[in-house]
Amino acid sequence: MPGVPPVVVALACAAVLTLGAQGTVPAQNPRVITAQGPEPFVSRVVTAGLEGPWQVTWGPDGFLWITERVGKRITRVNPADGSTTVAVAIDEVYQTLAQDGLLGMALHPDLLKGRGTDYIYVAYTYDADPGSGVNRRMKLRRYTYEPLTQRLSSPLDLLTGLPHGTDHGGGRVAFGPDGKLYLSRGDQGSNFAANYCNPNRAQDLPTMAEVQAADWSTYQGKILRLELDGSIPRDNPTINGVRSHIYSYGHRNPQGLAFAGTRLFDSEHGESIDDEVNLVVPGGNYGWPLIAGYQDDQSYVYSNWSASSPEPCASLAFNLANPPSSVPRQRESETHLSNFVPPVKTFFTVPNGYDLRALGNATVAPAGITVYTSRAIPGWYDSLLLTSMISGVVFRMPLTDDPRNPVGAPTAYFKTGNRYRDIAVAPDGLRFYLLTDPDGRTVGSSGALTRELVDPGAIVEFRYTGAGK
Repeated sequence: MPGVPPVVVALACAAVLTLGAQGTVPAQNPRVITAQGPEPFVSRVVTAGLEGPWQVTWGPDGFLWITERVGKRITRVNPADGSTTVAVAIDEVYQTLAQDGLLGMALHPDLLKGRGTDYIYVAYTYDADPGSGVNRRMKLRRYTYEPLTQRLSSPLDLLTGLPHGTDHGGGRVAFGPDGKLYLSRGDQGSNFAANYCNPNRAQDLPTMAEVQAADWSTYQGKILRLELDGSIPRDNPTINGVRSHIYSYGHRNPQGLAFAGTRLFDSEHGESIDDEVNLVVPGGNYGWPLIAGYQDDQSYVYSNWSASSPEPCASLAFNLANPPSSVPRQRESETHLSNFVPPVKTFFTVPNGYDLRALGNATVAPAGITVYTSRAIPGWYDSLLLTSMISGVVFRMPLTDDPRNPVGAPTAYFKTGNRYRDIAVAPDGLRFYLLTDPDGRTVGSSGALTRELVDPGAIVEFRYTGAGK
């Protein structure tokens, strides 16, 4: 495949799941294999030099619409020649870290249909108190597209003051078939790394008084469902006696949202294992931080650093593998959640004894997802496509009607020495457009992690060349 290095890293799906079920310990990181899907593709770089491209959507105007997380702008890209035009630059966007800035975007389904709803919805971080330090928050805003000027105007803030920390921001936006907006929120990296003394609030739910006061402090580790004006839908789930924007909870860092018909899927990062693909249901509890992946007591125990006693957390040095005895620990089997929803797929569940230090995190760092609905490529109809940043591949997973197993076994495609942030599919079903991160780690051609990216900050097209195409 022109422009694509030999495949050395992708997904060892069936083998890994079998190993885990037998309880044996893999001899290598489970993301390392030597093959990918057999379908033929050719690739080319459409455009480069983008400043942190984060989300890509195929627009009804035939252009690729992207958000530039670091560039603080929404850009339209001509897929034929790579030329770019800025639809809007948002000066209010606050960006200094790896998971803040201009993030998710959703186009109204009636955009450019002459129905008066030429709307674009975006999520971004801002400083809520610029005159006194940094108070990093997220908001959801609506813009109106002006076809004559090809610009976005008339900004309208729909929901403001959402918590947003220094890590695990989520921020994906999706327009549902029910006419509602869905927004993913990460757990802000709480109880982990630099934020290890911050209590993780992914399980916390708001009181009625907090909702009435527009106190969204519990909106961490959640997926939100909103009316198009930002209000709480009347048919949102009532959880713990309270109806709020919260649609589901117990999430870590959901960076992908996609609808397959009426079914909503998300993708989210695990801590060191168990990246997840979830079928998101109203009122569902996805377990984090009490449960990682399946409730199986495999290679994960919840360590609650903020509850350290008698030694306060601030006096401790963070150690993921060996927390001190003052930090309370809880096995997954000791957790009892009446509404726990297990993932439909993990990357990867590994057995106890897997050596994280020697073999590395058993994760692929999933990002954007989309659903392939074309019949242009034989056997691909109705598949979930998941981008991976560390593995530098796209996983195709067939969707099924089996409620017990709605996602089939993954197959890896499009391996390059890049970090894939998001994916869009052209209407012909033959062309795939991948956003690449401008920096970060990925698995290189040798199989080792590297920061030498092949096409940083770019859009890469893969075109199917089989079946006479």
